[in-house]
Amino acid sequence: MSDEIIAVETAPTSAFTVTLTDQHVGIITIDVPGEKVNTLKAEFVEQICAILQKAQQYPQLKGLVLISGKLDSFIAGADISMISGCKTAAEASSLAQKGQSVMSHISAFPVPVVAAIHGACLGGGLELALACHARICSLDDKTQLGLPEVQLGLLPGSGGTQRLPRLIGAPKALDMMLTGRSIRAKQAQKMGLVDDTVPQAILLQTALERVALGRQPRASLPWQARLVGGPLGKALLFHFVRKQTRAKTHGNYPATEKIIDVVRTGLDHGRASGYQAEATAFGELVMTPQSAALRGLFFASTTLKKEQGAAAEPLLLKRIGILGGGLMGGGIANVTATRAGLPVRIKDINQEGIRHALKYSWDLLDKRVRRGRLKRSEQQRQMMLISGTTDFSGFERVDLVIEAVFEDLSLKQQMVEEVERYASPKTIFASNTSSLPIHAIAANATRPEQVIGLHFFSPVDKMPLVEVIPHAGTSEQTISTTVALAKKQGKTAIVVGDSAGFYVNRILAPYINEATRCLLEGEPIEHIDSALMNFGFPVGPLQLLDEVGIDVGTKIIPILVEALGPRFAAPPALDAVLKDERKGRKNGKGFYLYASKGRQAKKKQADPSIYRLLNVTPKQQQGAEQVARRCVMIMLNEAVRCLDEQVVRSARDGDIGAVFGIGFPPFLGGPFRYIDQLGAAAVVQTLQGLQQHYGEHFAPCAGLLKRAQEGRCFYDE
Repeated sequence: MSDEIIAVETAPTSAFTVTLTDQHVGIITIDVPGEKVNTLKAEFVEQICAILQKAQQYPQLKGLVLISGKLDSFIAGADISMISGCKTAAEASSLAQKGQSVMSHISAFPVPVVAAIHGACLGGGLELALACHARICSLDDKTQLGLPEVQLGLLPGSGGTQRLPRLIGAPKALDMMLTGRSIRAKQAQKMGLVDDTVPQAILLQTALERVALGRQPRASLPWQARLVGGPLGKALLFHFVRKQTRAKTHGNYPATEKIIDVVRTGLDHGRASGYQAEATAFGELVMTPQSAALRGLFFASTTLKKEQGAAAEPLLLKRIGILGGGLMGGGIANVTATRAGLPVRIKDINQEGIRHALKYSWDLLDKRVRRGRLKRSEQQRQMMLISGTTDFSGFERVDLVIEAVFEDLSLKQQMVEEVERYASPKTIFASNTSSLPIHAIAANATRPEQVIGLHFFSPVDKMPLVEVIPHAGTSEQTISTTVALAKKQGKTAIVVGDSAGFYVNRILAPYINEATRCLLEGEPIEHIDSALMNFGFPVGPLQLLDEVGIDVGTKIIPILVEALGPRFAAPPALDAVLKDERKGRKNGKGFYLYASKGRQAKKKQADPSIYRLLNVTPKQQQGAEQVARRCVMIMLNEAVRCLDEQVVRSARDGDIGAVFGIGFPPFLGGPFRYIDQLGAAAVVQTLQGLQQHYGEHFAPCAGLLKRAQEGRCFYDE
């Protein structure tokens, strides 16, 4: 089959062009002018309709192929700013109806329309592909398909809630929409989401050949297969999905309820009712505070990714050194090699530490191989990027060294001295410290301008945030180079001030301290943790302390007390927990019980001996809302202090740090957006009430009092 192009139709400002091959197949190329990736905009409705009408004018047209003109992206979704520009629910619903209309035009097109997908095919992009009569995608790792709207507090609004369940079945469709997870090529083919997967080199050719087969019957599942078991099966499915979803969301994400309702409406009452319900629900969700907060986080993180932290251009990094092969060192080596693609040289005091670090990366990569997400040859190639040494051999060639040794100031100062002796004069020294001042680590350095903090969170491969901490003498280029490395490692980086606890640990400490005060007052462990999980945190504060390590989590408290005062002091009675050698999950002894391997309890249970140890009788006296209020309000108060003391550069950075660093509820947008939502005056009033009941550590800070008095919001500043 020849594919010589014999005709071209294009409009100078259009994102869509059509070319006609000598086999009478139209190739519609999607290429949004001036953008790195394709996103769908409102004005594209007319453009798509126009291009379809133009294509229909060819009398011998056999079919159409939709393909992207971008290098590694099909369509990454809808333009979020377009959605955020809607002022009313009706306006947002109208936007959805326009999207549904154009998808219906594609679906009803008289000759076959095939989507040739390479790269991200997400949100509105997948809805467009679903409207086509067939979908072919490349086998490239960059190719991912998904409907992530729920992560913005929305649902698919261009027919996705109706087409996807009919294509792959309601259970799998609901899972995709309720989690927002992306599907890779082979998995997409297995579940019936795409019709074929091929190497990128023959993607277009395969799509053209698919058109030649003619319009095949829609691969829509029969009703029984979609729901399994008829009406009873349908009732059970939706009951189970709703129950499971509520257990995860605690009712904090209205989009999940709407998705379930809209899918069921379509299956119960037909597509027309389903499309109407989808558009209505979309409009309502756009207006919710949860969606506004989640979209705010999206814009904030997107903007942050474009910033380099300082005015100077970053240095080109070719090789990275890591000091320490422990849990953090191994994790940092992994993301540096596997995500940044940079050679890593690990130094440890013995071979055991190096073996531990290498095994950490091997195990993570092996898991991906077993799941079919990585080839064994690629695993070996990535592992070859990591090497180890018990001396400083090879460090003369590294551009940046990340220190991940024990939290001991003299040891870290020694590491600076040794790196300056054995590495290049241009080598940057980045300390992965969670508590020690960077200026103190750099105190004896001969090149203090090349010393900086780079605080990772555990586990490194999962936690998305890093704090970049310059001291007063750190150069602009050192800052920008460190931020650039963090981005290569797949991290979101915020630049924070060099003060005790930096930002994340400083706002986390009073939150956990207040939870322990509730415990000492007799509130049961599970009640405290469930109160904060119902509020929206992924885990409760006491379980978090167990996961981090009670010894590690409490180590920063004396540093904070010394630097910032007694409001950070942990209750003295808590010393009994440390004296009892309780370190949490890592030694199987903490606030919770830990079963032996192979006998893990279905639900975590508190260790009853902790109450005897603390000399308290567990009895729920405060409601969940009051427990959550105490812990959250004290965190908000400290976050405002951090902003006013310039520990964080902006409310935006403070919100990103709290959500990405400690799991502050994303649907609230972060501490500062949440204060804006409540109003500073209401927050001050709540804190003053808590102050009267529980003590001076709840006294609202000067910054909050001033904003309350002036009626100012953080996002107005």
